[in-house]
Amino acid sequence: MIKRDVFEYALVRVVPRVERGECFNAGVIVYCRAKSYVAARTHLDEAKLRALDPGADVAGVRAALHAVEGLCRGGERAGQAAGDDPGRRFRWLIAPRSTVVQPGPVHTGLTADPEVEVERLLDLLVR
Repeated sequence: MIKRDVFEYALVRVVPRVERGECFNAGVIVYCRAKSYVAARTHLDEAKLRALDPGADVAGVRAALHAVEGLCRGGERAGQAAGDDPGRRFRWLIAPRSTVVQPGPVHTGLTADPEVEVERLLDLLVR
C-alpha cells in the first residue's frame, strides 16, 4: 500500500479590478507538512486578464505571481521569509489580502507525492 500524506492547497486568483470582484485562477500553492514541502505553480491567461480589465498591468500581475513562486522556493527570492519553514511561508501566502493577486480558500487532500500534486492541480484547476 502506498503511504499518502495530508496536504493543503489554495488557488491563487487574479482579481484585476478588486471593486468588481471578478476573478480567475492563475496558480496553486501546495503545502505538505509531513514532507516539509511548499510549492507554487502559476499560469497567467493574458486573454482572460485583458477581458476583465483591458488596461491591466500584465507585467505587474506576472511579477506578483512569480513572487509567490519565489517565496515558496525560499532562499534569496523569499526576502524576509527566507529563513521561515515551509509552513510559515504557506500561512503567509494564504492570508487574505485585497490586492490584484489573492489566495483562495484552503482545501485538503491526501497525496503520495506533493510535487506531482501541485502539477496535477495546476492542470485541473488553472490551465
